[in-house]
Amino acid sequence: MKLLSIETSCDETAVSVLHAEGPADAAQFRILGNTLLSQIDIHKQYGGVFPALAKREHAKNLVPILSQSLAEANLLVTSEDTLSEVQRAQLSELLTREPELCSALTAFFEMHRAPAVDAICVTHGPGLAPALWVGVNFARALSLIWNIPVIGVNHMEGHLLSALVKKKDDLFVIEEVAKPVLALLISGGHTELLSMKDWLSYELIGHTRDDAVGEAYDKVARMLDLPYPGGPEVSRLAEEARAENIQQDTKLPRPMIYEQHADFSFSGLKTAVLYFVKAHEKLSEEDRKALAREFEDAVADVLFTKTSRALLETGAQTLVLGGGVSANKNIQRVFTEKISAEHPDVELRIPAPMFTTDNALMIGIAGYYRALANQFSDAATLAADGNLSLV
Repeated sequence: MKLLSIETSCDETAVSVLHAEGPADAAQFRILGNTLLSQIDIHKQYGGVFPALAKREHAKNLVPILSQSLAEANLLVTSEDTLSEVQRAQLSELLTREPELCSALTAFFEMHRAPAVDAICVTHGPGLAPALWVGVNFARALSLIWNIPVIGVNHMEGHLLSALVKKKDDLFVIEEVAKPVLALLISGGHTELLSMKDWLSYELIGHTRDDAVGEAYDKVARMLDLPYPGGPEVSRLAEEARAENIQQDTKLPRPMIYEQHADFSFSGLKTAVLYFVKAHEKLSEEDRKALAREFEDAVADVLFTKTSRALLETGAQTLVLGGGVSANKNIQRVFTEKISAEHPDVELRIPAPMFTTDNALMIGIAGYYRALANQFSDAATLAADGNLSLV
């Protein structure tokens, strides 16, 4: 089946077209069209994502990138059909809070016929509610006018399932996945361990009790006067420290690392960095590198120790890293080395770089699994949920 997918959960606007086939245990995906626009440069001046601006940019960019992705997939077909007054009224009501998007989409509908896709997949949570609503209402509008079913997708399920993907010739495949699967999902808003004993069936094993790991990275970056986005900048300094063999004498805490559960806490680690910075009036560049390295090492120690405990608890045969922070070089290095040494019977799957950032491809992949389970959404009532959970 062909899937059109939409992602607007934060500050990336993305639309993709996938051809998907096969059962859940041997799914194959071919990318037909894929467009992504990042808003990083827009939000830099605020030191973080400004929700109202993110919403505005999504509304401005969705129609152009829809056109681009459909054109790449050879599915953009011109037409001279006009919308009825009833359809215009329905669009106006549905997109009443996005008048610019309504005007652009109305013009698009009157220039192009419905593409040959089987379903429209859209992120409906978790994320920034104003940003999510733009994508959800966009998908609902497409479904309404084109009469194509819609599938609401959990953003974190997209990260989890896309991390299972392997490249095979010109295809992306999900196959030979030994279950149970344990997923460590790490991002700016999430740090959690989930067990998946069967497709789309999840159990929460552990989660952060305060800050998510990506949030801690961003806050430490601000303490070190690093530019936005801060996480990659902290990692850059830490990698330079390792290359130059710079280490810090003062060790940072590893919160809850010895407690016999799989929950996380990063607020204490973040606070320890703050106290260190305040205790040193002026940090040299070498000091900043050493501190970044020690912070990263503490994060990796906690993440691996908790995950190792969860592997034993769940008997998982496959471990997945997912979410934006899974792109971190040190976390990947630590998990690759330690899983091989301490859990040799567990297969570690780390997502390709294209799947670590927010993207529409992963939403299409998750949408396909929902379609296989016949879990379509009601386009009339599909709603955005900033706090949507998998369990």
